[in-house]
Amino acid sequence: MQHIEKSRFTYVGESAHDREAITRPSLTFMQDAMRRLAKNRVALVCLVLIVLLTLMSVFAPMFSRFDYREQHYGHTNAPMGTVCDEASSGGNGHVHIFGTDTLGRDLWTRVWMGGRVSLTIAVVSALVDLVLGSIYGGISGYFGGTLDIIMMRLLEIINGIPYLIIVILLMMILEPGMLTIIIAYSLVGWIPMARLVRGQVVALKQQEYIAAAEAMGASSARIIARHLLPNTLSVVIVRVTLSIPSAIFSEAYLSYIGLGIPLPMCSWGSLAQLGIENFRIYPSQLMIPAICISLTMLAFNMFGDGLRDAFDPKLRR
Repeated sequence: MQHIEKSRFTYVGESAHDREAITRPSLTFMQDAMRRLAKNRVALVCLVLIVLLTLMSVFAPMFSRFDYREQHYGHTNAPMGTVCDEASSGGNGHVHIFGTDTLGRDLWTRVWMGGRVSLTIAVVSALVDLVLGSIYGGISGYFGGTLDIIMMRLLEIINGIPYLIIVILLMMILEPGMLTIIIAYSLVGWIPMARLVRGQVVALKQQEYIAAAEAMGASSARIIARHLLPNTLSVVIVRVTLSIPSAIFSEAYLSYIGLGIPLPMCSWGSLAQLGIENFRIYPSQLMIPAICISLTMLAFNMFGDGLRDAFDPKLRR
């Protein structure tokens, strides 16, 4: 038998409490997810970019010396960095950072005002999808049976209606604007959220703590609101972050084809639609809103992927 030297062993003490003590602090699921998210540099960079774009959209139009609706025909299609020398415009000596459009309106102010509109539509639409989808999917998944079949068939019927037809019909009834776009997107945008929540609830309702809550006399509404939906929160958060770029693209598409925000209000989509008319001569008028749309969608998608990796224990490395 091989002799084992005493020096290879370490004395841990006589106290059993010290030998069995937990050296690492205990972490909740959310704390562990945030810790893993903090290690994802790509997700953090995208989060910083999202915050920066949001802050610029909120505050840049407020501190700009130019109004996004003002037309100055002496500075039409001015290049980037042009100095305004007209006292009548209220911006004498100030620079048009992004230049001006065909009507002499300051593109710096209009781009960030358009970002405010686009992000507002996207965030509000995502929140509406979250509320409607969570409630509908939670009820369908929890009760199951015939009710689940009927509710899922209704989803398929609604999902079969083309989104563009819904928008056109709403444009005939309501005035074009932010509210109309939000309503149009919300009518069909909550369906993927409802299916996701329904699948999660079907899997979770078989757990022991749900059976314990039912045995203690908890109502169905309490079980859904206090036990099932909170346990789907991680998946729902990821879905919300991924639905925001989809809403931004939908708004940009509608504005690009003339069914979006009416003038003089602007969005990134309407700015791109106006910029395409002069793209060969003044390419910056199209490239600037296109870059903003692309960066925002990329940042939300990459940040959503980071959240998915952080919240899903199966993706741990």
